[in-house]
Amino acid sequence: MTALFTEHPHLEVEPTLRELNIASSTFYRWRRAAEVPCERVRRDGELTEQIRDIHAESGGIYGSPRVHAVLKREGVHVGRKRVERLMREADLAGISPRRTGFTRRDPKATLAPDLVMRDFTAPAPNRLWVTDLTMITTGEGPLWLSAIRDAFSRRVVAWETSARADADLVLSSLEYALASREVNPGQLVHHADHGCQYTSVKLTTRLVRAGIDASMGSVGDSYDNALAENLWMIIKTECVRGHVFETRAEANLALFEYIDGFYNSRRIQKRLGYLSPIEFEEQHYADQATTEQANLNTRQPALTS
Repeated sequence: MTALFTEHPHLEVEPTLRELNIASSTFYRWRRAAEVPCERVRRDGELTEQIRDIHAESGGIYGSPRVHAVLKREGVHVGRKRVERLMREADLAGISPRRTGFTRRDPKATLAPDLVMRDFTAPAPNRLWVTDLTMITTGEGPLWLSAIRDAFSRRVVAWETSARADADLVLSSLEYALASREVNPGQLVHHADHGCQYTSVKLTTRLVRAGIDASMGSVGDSYDNALAENLWMIIKTECVRGHVFETRAEANLALFEYIDGFYNSRRIQKRLGYLSPIEFEEQHYADQATTEQANLNTRQPALTS
């Protein structure tokens, strides 16, 4: 109503209100509310700006649960429903994943047993790695992506790309993972599907040399390698969808910025207590050090007596 008189200043207030059968007290209450918004309206405006910033920093990925979690981490006390409402009013929304995957089976290959049995949990880092291949379309042709994900923290511990989906690609990602992580022989399971790249002599021999137990689920079954399939859904949704990569180098750069620059270090996850994979691992090691120090302190008197 107040906008009516702003847009049409020639209108007289009292006659117009009588014509519209609106009490003058009601109009002036509306005008005061517009000029001096109540505390809740002002707070909604402030929260909306914070929500916009968080949503933008995530690349438009975060929906209301993660936005709410980030606000909580920043010490902002606000209800989940309020965040949902403000995002809806601001036309902000997260994005949902789609399932994709690419591997084919070698019928003559010797298969490793399924040591995971769809239980994608681990008590500590470097106890269970899951891996798979997927394809990204570029103007130069397909770019194949191989990645290894730690089941404990869901961190991408290694990834490599190539124009060819061969055993060399998956071996390269494994070598990178072994170089960047501390792996104790006999403690780690490497889980893949029956794809010919993962049953190759090159890869299976390297796993044996490193003291890693090979495990395999079936090809084309999203449940048998669900944690790896889930990574592809996330990457395709949050990094690839909506982009047209002219070259493989362009796609590689996007993957680097997403996986190393955002996913591992900043993308919070509900299953990790709304921490990022790196934060989750850091918290694990900090808790482990605290426990070890406490155990040492309890044993100290016995050692000195």
